[in-house]
Amino acid sequence: MKFLIPIIIATVLALLSAIFIVDEREKALVLQFGRVVSVKVDPGLYVKIPLIQEVVRYDDRILSRDIDPLEITPLDDRRLVVDAFARYRITDVNQFRQAVGVGGIQAAETRLDSILRAETREVLGSVSSNDILSSDRAALMMRIRNGAVAEARALGVEIIDVRLKRTDLPAENLDATFERMRAEREREATDERARGNEAAQRVRAQADRTVVELVSDAQRQAEIVRGEADARRNSIFAEAFGQDPEFFEFYRSLTAYNRALQGENSSMVLSPESDFFNYLKSPDGNVSSMP
Repeated sequence: MKFLIPIIIATVLALLSAIFIVDEREKALVLQFGRVVSVKVDPGLYVKIPLIQEVVRYDDRILSRDIDPLEITPLDDRRLVVDAFARYRITDVNQFRQAVGVGGIQAAETRLDSILRAETREVLGSVSSNDILSSDRAALMMRIRNGAVAEARALGVEIIDVRLKRTDLPAENLDATFERMRAEREREATDERARGNEAAQRVRAQADRTVVELVSDAQRQAEIVRGEADARRNSIFAEAFGQDPEFFEFYRSLTAYNRALQGENSSMVLSPESDFFNYLKSPDGNVSSMP
């Protein structure tokens, strides 16, 4: 009886070691002496031969890999330091095992780094730095992803996405680049001020011209109105003179007196027989009554 208990325990342990579980987050390979004998991609309970076969598990979820920063030289020779990452997934665990061997995920990511770095250099080196720094770089990231898909497929891996996290200038080029950017902005500002001054001069010249034209037109119209008024006045005076010449002469004399004798100290040097005093010397204001 005492020999039966160890046998039962060994049997139970052997049965437990023969059973393994694959959950929905992973895929598994059953290896026998290093050779793949079975691929388990569906979740569930499986059996293997104890001590002879072993199970290797691989993550079936989408994985992320940060690519070490690399320096690239675009078409305009403006060096940039690019920091990127990729998302990938193991699609064929059998091929993945054959490609990376016992190295697993770590070996695969090392090879993915080489593939993505080479493709990033090729794609970003074929465009200008402005294209890389602009909002259109989504198309460049898609080109990098599409270019790396074929090589990654040979590893049993599907590259889902490639993203550029950061694009910076090398530290030694920052000062020179900032100075160049500052000079460009100052030149643009000078050009804008020059264009503004030119536009202001045109506006002022146009305004001065408009003022001259308006004043000239107003003066012309004023002269026309004044001339018409003078003509009307002369016509009235002429008509009045024709009706009563004596009254008209009297009115003109009074107007002359009013203009000549203004102020408190008006002085006039005239001959007493001057016609200017005809109405002053006449007691009734009549020229005909004067001696």
